Amino acid sequence: MSNFNHESVLSVHHWTDTLFSFTTTRNPTFRFRNGEFTMIGLNVGEKRLLRAYSVASANYEDKLEFFSIKVPDGPLTSRLQHLKEGDEIIVSRKSTGTLVIDNLEDGRNLYLVGTGTGLAPFLSVIKDPETYERFEKVVLLHGCRRVAELAYGEMIAEKLPKDELLGDYVRSQLIYYPTVTRDPFRNRGRITDLITSGKLFADIGLPAFEPAMDRVMICGSPALVQDMRVLLTERGLVEGNHGEPAQFVVEKAFAER
Repeated sequence: MSNFNHESVLSVHHWTDTLFSFTTTRNPTFRFRNGEFTMIGLNVGEKRLLRAYSVASANYEDKLEFFSIKVPDGPLTSRLQHLKEGDEIIVSRKSTGTLVIDNLEDGRNLYLVGTGTGLAPFLSVIKDPETYERFEKVVLLHGCRRVAELAYGEMIAEKLPKDELLGDYVRSQLIYYPTVTRDPFRNRGRITDLITSGKLFADIGLPAFEPAMDRVMICGSPALVQDMRVLLTERGLVEGNHGEPAQFVVEKAFAER
């Protein structure tokens, strides 16, 4: 049996000239935990081009969704960005990753910190009822350079609160905090600077990070991962992984690139 499923593209959405997302069919045998990633790709001649992608759809949905950057000379993304409805991609039967709530100790608030396409795993985490059952508040921080890059904003702010399954959870527990660095916007600045200055906590009405109360997941640029690790460690939070839950987790397998 092949280690890959063949899936058909159902839809493609181009957010900007550098960002796009797409949905595909989902083989019923493919199982994953919200926050995990899998390998996806294309067969090009005799060669199979693969790359790790977080699954942006929730594990109970009947389709798969992926969020990607466009790299003009990227071996895979230069081709993926031209996907059309009906095209075929290959999806690994295996999923893995550290950004699952089982890798965190119990706490009061869950912070999901992402830049760019690092938002993807958290789109599935915020659609998981168990996330809201384990934490009192779920704070989704998404940092980008431009306002146009704040993909999925309408879905998070307007559609999810009306969702039949999740609406009650989202309206009472989810705090969405998008921020940009290069355009005028209601929230401006790098996520780490907003945390360090205390502005983030003042804006959302929660106390600063406390090891006993707060849990954090991080996915994004190498700079974000490095800076957040230092910031959290300085505040006494301990990094967790598979088999050893702690106060924060980082997706080590890939950073936005």
